[in-house]
Amino acid sequence: MADAHKNRDLRIGVDLGGTKIEALALARDGSEIFRKRVLTPRGDYEATLAAVAGLVRDAGPGTVGVGIPGALSRATGFVKNANSTWLIGRPLKEDLERALARPVRIENDANCFALSEAIDGAGKGARSVFGVILGTGVGGGIVVDGEVLLGRNAIAGEWGHNQLPWMRDDERPGPACYCRLHGCIETILSGPGLARDHREATGRDLTAKQIAGLAAQGDVAAEATLRRYEDRLARGLAHVINILDPDVVVLGGGLSNLDRLYTNVPAIWDRWVFSDRVDTQLRKAKHGDSSGVRGAAWLWPDDCAATDPASG
Repeated sequence: MADAHKNRDLRIGVDLGGTKIEALALARDGSEIFRKRVLTPRGDYEATLAAVAGLVRDAGPGTVGVGIPGALSRATGFVKNANSTWLIGRPLKEDLERALARPVRIENDANCFALSEAIDGAGKGARSVFGVILGTGVGGGIVVDGEVLLGRNAIAGEWGHNQLPWMRDDERPGPACYCRLHGCIETILSGPGLARDHREATGRDLTAKQIAGLAAQGDVAAEATLRRYEDRLARGLAHVINILDPDVVVLGGGLSNLDRLYTNVPAIWDRWVFSDRVDTQLRKAKHGDSSGVRGAAWLWPDDCAATDPASG
């Protein structure tokens, strides 16, 4: 009975990704006591809904937060802007709450990443944190005083769908993006964007990891590709710093594992930051791939636990 009572204080987080769905449960002190993942039923909304609900039930009673590769529309309450297109236009929050018979909070996965790192990760103790995901896509989230900044249109932090700033003549108009524009940061600073740039420069079709490995071995072409990437990342982040002026920028996603970024990018971003000195820190995510699902769990602060029917 004591263990059952203790489990009522769990924070349950779900990371609903395009290839996998992961759930974990955190004790109130942030320690992890449950984790499980399943493959995402791609293209099947009902099966996806059932998979999420099943994971939550396996985790036990507690508050539920879900990170998704999109956002809930302020106009309709339905999912919008999702890379997992079978979620678009669906009342995911309403359907999950009905299936679980408890309230659910849903947030963009990049916002969940930023929240995790701000609370007990690389941005702990900072008042303002900009969290960046550099992976298959490019996302961003803003946390101020421990709370996610959503914005009027629920798109705060979506820097990936702004054009790369201070574009050079040989960079214009930039690659086409699925959002129907050209030169979006996502098309340039994502893993596929880095690979495309190297292929266009050398004719070699390599992954970002392979390019980084060659550069470490002294390959001139691979080194040039990474230097172009660092210059572009510095420009993209300088633009954010000029607008948001965060204490810390935290990098996640596969490209965040390029350790050279944390030295090289801050060494050049002051060319575009409108300040005599740049004190913003660039840091690697502490929780790595787990930040998104941890952040989903943290969508419920301590003072909300007692209001959750499943926790009392």
